[in-house]
Amino acid sequence: MRQPPSTDEKLLHERVLRRDPVVSTEVFNRYMPWLVKVVMKWRGLVEDDANQCAADVIFSYLSKPTLYDPGRSPLFVYLRQAALYRARDKHRKADARDRKHQKFASDVELRAMDSNGALEKSVEAKLVMEQLEKRQVLKNERDKKAVMLILVGERSTERLAEALELGPLPRDELKRKVKQNLDRLKKLLVRFGQSLERGEKEEPDDES
Repeated sequence: MRQPPSTDEKLLHERVLRRDPVVSTEVFNRYMPWLVKVVMKWRGLVEDDANQCAADVIFSYLSKPTLYDPGRSPLFVYLRQAALYRARDKHRKADARDRKHQKFASDVELRAMDSNGALEKSVEAKLVMEQLEKRQVLKNERDKKAVMLILVGERSTERLAEALELGPLPRDELKRKVKQNLDRLKKLLVRFGQSLERGEKEEPDDES
């Protein structure tokens, strides 16, 4: 790509260092259109993003002109490299932002799927509970609450213990009691399912 319009860059830089009141406008007029074309061509940015990159680079140079060393490269090369670096960073941030948005959308979708699955479990559990109550399989409220939790997939010892009204117990003892009741209730559900397949009425469970 062609260089910006010819001028004495050394003299221009000296004026920037002296804070010449009109030099900022000259720098913008000279380099801004050229830098925009550079980053659009080499970094593929749209014009708005390219304008922002070019403006940021020029503002940075004008605010801290001592960072530029005239002995190392022409001013237009210094500004071009800065603009290309800035454009690359903008690309990276945009890509990272897109990945973040995609992950967020994916997480939302998964949560929605989990929510739908939980809803389906809840509906199925209520239907089973209706059959259990209709056939008087469960004799007390404790078992009804615990079975409802089992049917929706609850695995928390504390929640199950609360439903079973086991009361305050040492942790190990509580887990043992919960397991005993879970085994009992699961066997009951298995027998109930088998009785439905045979078309028989399940005998009510003895309260324990």
